[in-house]
Amino acid sequence: MKGFAITGACGFVAPRHLRAIRETGNELLAACDRSDSAGILDQYFPAADFTTDEDRFRQIIGNLSAAGRLGFLSVCTPNHVHEAQVTYGLQAGLDVICEKPLVTDPDRAESLLAIETASGRHVYNILQLRLHPRIKALKEAMAARPAGSKADVDLTYVTPRGRWYHESWKGKEDLSGGIATNIGIHFFDMLIWIFGAVQHQQVHLHTPEQAAGYLELEGARVRWFVSIRAEDLPAPARDTGQYRYRGIVVDGTPIEFTTGFENLHTQSYEAILGGEGFGLMEAYPSLVLARQIRTSAPARPTSEYHPYITTLQ
Repeated sequence: MKGFAITGACGFVAPRHLRAIRETGNELLAACDRSDSAGILDQYFPAADFTTDEDRFRQIIGNLSAAGRLGFLSVCTPNHVHEAQVTYGLQAGLDVICEKPLVTDPDRAESLLAIETASGRHVYNILQLRLHPRIKALKEAMAARPAGSKADVDLTYVTPRGRWYHESWKGKEDLSGGIATNIGIHFFDMLIWIFGAVQHQQVHLHTPEQAAGYLELEGARVRWFVSIRAEDLPAPARDTGQYRYRGIVVDGTPIEFTTGFENLHTQSYEAILGGEGFGLMEAYPSLVLARQIRTSAPARPTSEYHPYITTLQ
């Protein structure tokens, strides 16, 4: 049994981590969040020490680590504080599991790498799409293609958010990295993992609510679109009451993977505990791409643009 601590315990993604800690047979000893609405802990680890004071939390995990009772820190906080919390976890002698994106600026990932090396501990990023059965099958199919061939790919991700989104840190580009980093990062990582390194990219649309563009990868030509607007949900998804849509079309064959996410965080934890998690540098290429998208001026679409662009013009 490993001892865990978690920061961001009251946030949206924290229950997936709490469940993963429990389902892998481990124990949560300490939790922290600026909010004190921590009733979620009662379902998983009611005996965990809890505080809203980050300085006190650092003292708690430092003492637990020094006593040999703590092995991991799970970071589930807003994007802009990931770096600081990963850093103090490493410096406390802990391995760190961090939600996406690891950082919003890839240059800061290089700084974390130096801290990780000096600490002798490890940073793991949650990249659960790599564990999705349909995505794993797609990677295997692409690996079997003739060398040098390129697939034609359309990627669509629509995950509606209400008005609250723009008032929260998620809607502020300097805190979240904007829609490409906060919403699109998993999919950019997935595409690079399956199809190889980025050779060229172009942005066609970039607003606080939508982004679209074109990627030339080693093994694919990709037209992509991400949105937080409910109006962009495909009609079949709206008609069946789905509140989000994930879809990828490869050489004309649709692969829908909106479902199948129930146990991916637990699988991620199992891999990490088994020494096979996704490390800091594996997350790096998608961080670089997200920054390129965020800082690129949108270009007028020509021949390679996502089909949704025609309905938006």
